[in-house]
Amino acid sequence: MSSELLVDVSAGIAVLTLNRPAQQNAFTPAMAAELGVALQRCDAEDAIRAVVITGTPPAFCAGADLSSRVGEVSGTLDPPPWKVRKPVIAAVNGHAVGIGLALALQCDLRYMARDAIYGLNQVRRGVLADGSAHWTLPRLVGMANAADIMLTGRTFDGEEAKAMGLANACLPGGEVLPTALAVAHDIAGGSAPLPVALSKRLLWEGLGMTPDMVGRLETDLNQQVAHSIDGTEAMSAFKEQRRPTWTGKLSEEWPTWGDNVQTRPSLD
Repeated sequence: MSSELLVDVSAGIAVLTLNRPAQQNAFTPAMAAELGVALQRCDAEDAIRAVVITGTPPAFCAGADLSSRVGEVSGTLDPPPWKVRKPVIAAVNGHAVGIGLALALQCDLRYMARDAIYGLNQVRRGVLADGSAHWTLPRLVGMANAADIMLTGRTFDGEEAKAMGLANACLPGGEVLPTALAVAHDIAGGSAPLPVALSKRLLWEGLGMTPDMVGRLETDLNQQVAHSIDGTEAMSAFKEQRRPTWTGKLSEEWPTWGDNVQTRPSLD
């Protein structure tokens, strides 16, 4: 990979760092492609238990690289972070506008710098926000807040992001990445990989299901998890009053689903 994206994998955590600091990590087609490849790796490798996306200071991502023509730089990733079967945490350690904020919205958790500038300001440049922002933002902050942000193109700070439910925590810039890493390590060290992955998928896909459908899936999935490697280990650890050691692998135990897509979503 080129230097536009730094990839570091250690102790079960993959840290993906947008790395164009002189351009405040402005997003390019090459960066999008490299990020997609890295996320595919994170999804496929069982040794990777959690993912952190951040930016080389001083910014997280200041939006699309404006040296490219309008429409050439897209926030659409393959796969998007919400489809990666591991928790993806955005360590938003500086300004995140346009595509930069849209990227953070695609993640499962967001830790954001208090004094940074955030916004989806594309309408002020004659285009629409992309990166599925029209889908993610209202689900995080509600329709009224989403309309305020997207129709005005205004900016806001980390305190407001936390108040509206966009940020899991609002922190001084220097504390954002350490906090995100601490959460990632807590997940990697304490949570069984298969239930975490299935829970993540249900959280994202369940937004479009009925309560009964979600309930059936929870029951079906728990039955499968109970017979998995880590389900067996959980029971043994409980009986022996010790901390469980998780050894399950998503590559071997990810469930397959029947053909009735009206009652069961595809988890492929």
